[in-house]
Amino acid sequence: MEFKLSLLRVFVAVAETGNIQDAADRVGRSPSAVSMTLKQLEGLVGGALFESDRKNRLSELGMYLLEIARG
Repeated sequence: MEFKLSLLRVFVAVAETGNIQDAADRVGRSPSAVSMTLKQLEGLVGGALFESDRKNRLSELGMYLLEIARG
């Protein structure tokens, strides 16, 4: 499975900041673009990356992907 680096950058920004607005500011995109990017990434990995809509707590899959993304 191939990912665009930009998808992982957005995911890491959300995981580190704990919310979409701060992540959007960090990566220079709109909050809606960040949200759509997360949905796209979740579709690629086949599951939820966060446990809630607030994006402040990673799921097990999210923790695994964050570990891989940080390499």
